[in-house]
Amino acid sequence: MVRSFLFVVAVALSVCTAGGAMAGAIFLGPGPWLTGNDTGGIIPYSPEVALTYREMAAEWCGRWGRLSHITSVHRIYGDYISFVCIDKPWMIH
Repeated sequence: MVRSFLFVVAVALSVCTAGGAMAGAIFLGPGPWLTGNDTGGIIPYSPEVALTYREMAAEWCGRWGRLSHITSVHRIYGDYISFVCIDKPWMIH
């Protein structure tokens, strides 16, 4: 009886503290190329993503109900395309 209670308490504490650990996490996007969080991200430039980086950024920011804005595009292989996620103008926090 006491062991099962302690187990339940331990599981509850581990679940509650795991959410706080994710607050500053960097998430990886679809595939190994997009890296970011809820404020924006970067995509390494390559000819394969040259036509789809706007859609990738829009999909990424859409996870948090935000719009994407491309801030820089360096069309050099291995350099980065950066974007920020902005709130929708009609959204109230």
